Amino acid sequence: MSSTPPPPDRPRPLRTAAVIPAAGRGIRLGPGAPKALRVLGGTPMLIHAVRAMAASRAVSLVVVVAPPDGAPEVKHLLDEHALPERTDYLVVPGGDTRQESVGLGLDALPEDVSVVLVHDAARPLVPVDTVDAVVEAVRNGAPAVVPALPLADTVKEVEPAAVAGEPEPVLSTPVRARLRAVQTPQGFDRDTLVRAHAEVAVDGEGATDDAGMVERLGKPVVVVPGHEEAFKVTRPLDLVLAEAVLARRRANDGF
Repeated sequence: MSSTPPPPDRPRPLRTAAVIPAAGRGIRLGPGAPKALRVLGGTPMLIHAVRAMAASRAVSLVVVVAPPDGAPEVKHLLDEHALPERTDYLVVPGGDTRQESVGLGLDALPEDVSVVLVHDAARPLVPVDTVDAVVEAVRNGAPAVVPALPLADTVKEVEPAAVAGEPEPVLSTPVRARLRAVQTPQGFDRDTLVRAHAEVAVDGEGATDDAGMVERLGKPVVVVPGHEEAFKVTRPLDLVLAEAVLARRRANDGF
């Protein structure tokens, strides 16, 4: 009597995690709490950013990289707010630069994560469709993906003035149709991003764009459409705009 052979092992589904570096102070928003903990619509921006990542059904883990001395406070903050139950959360202490903080977030990922998103905590209102588009492009084989928008303004390359406020000579005018304003989340094949962080040394304040680190490896980076509501809250006027966007969402669909 012959026995039926066991079915072949099925490949494990791709698991996606999001890393949110939130260790910066955000001095351009003025004195006070770190930028990620500033309140937007009664809720810290960091919570909005975490919820934006967790809104994608593809994201099963969100790693928040906290200020080095603020991990317990950030963990308490996450515990205080309602977050989707299907998503796991992890808080780890960050480093002195954004590049170091993202690297520490990568170190904390479980082995079964194969797609990594890196998202700015200061982009609290990115729509879930943008998150999904980035994940899909990585899953379809792109080693690095960035959401981006065409520029509305003409851009000039200039020679920076030696003294602030002095006139600066124009060196060139890039063709605007070829330029894009990059947003987050940026998405990566995990092995590619880990290699970039291993091989691109921290220089000065470190890299502020993970896709740029991948470019330095000679790997291709592709762009998917971004969204106007994924803007970065950096200055007080940005916070006013974010409040208006959030109020409109709540009025329209109870967001």
